[in-house]
Amino acid sequence: MKLYACAAMALVLTGALSAKAETIRMGAEGAYPPFNYVAEDGQLKGFDIDLGNAICAELKAECEWSVNEWSGIIPALQASKFDIIASSMAITDARMEKVSFSDPYYFNAMRFVALKELGLADVKPAAAKDLVIGTQSGSIAVDMLKQFFPNNEVKLYPTLGEAFLDMKSSRLDLLVESKIASADWLAQDEDCCVFVGEEFLQDGTLGAGLAFRKDDDALRERVNAALAELVSNGTYDTIRKKYFDFDIRQKPKNASELFGK
Repeated sequence: MKLYACAAMALVLTGALSAKAETIRMGAEGAYPPFNYVAEDGQLKGFDIDLGNAICAELKAECEWSVNEWSGIIPALQASKFDIIASSMAITDARMEKVSFSDPYYFNAMRFVALKELGLADVKPAAAKDLVIGTQSGSIAVDMLKQFFPNNEVKLYPTLGEAFLDMKSSRLDLLVESKIASADWLAQDEDCCVFVGEEFLQDGTLGAGLAFRKDDDALRERVNAALAELVSNGTYDTIRKKYFDFDIRQKPKNASELFGK
């Protein structure tokens, strides 16, 4: 009888071990509110984090998060420090040479922010002559500025927060980055600055996606299926409404439509 009981207990323990949840390691920048940021309690929070956790739940897995410098986040993924970049990364041809992407989970429209004192009605290359423009280093906005604003002085910042500080201190005339991230900053009673011009998407950008190592097709396909289910069952919109009162899956105009010659 004791032998039977021991054998039964061994089977229970074996089953518990085999049922242990899969761990999916997620990497985020942690400096891009409201998408991903480190809160005062030291926890990663934001839209990307909530969506990543929902994907893990759909896959019956556990998310394990880490914070990474944006400039080195792709090399860190390639070095297997984590499995997925869940950090609002824009899908571009250049990045697709290094990593593979999920289906787009939103379109991160860009928009210019200007000092109020400039009194700008719009931002076009001619109107922005001699103005200093800032953006985050490694952002797709860098390529847009090189293409359409080649004669302007451009200042690059390791984090968007540092660029915001220089805008507030009038060390920049214009800032161009994610409309959503900038709106979150402006909502914090930043009276120095205002949005100027229309929102736009860099040409060739296919939206924001989760990034994977090139050879990790199986995980990418599972995540795509989970993401589709979250959109279908309403979970995606529940998360989205927590942060945004507008549809972030609607594609805006391309930059060339606004700034092209």
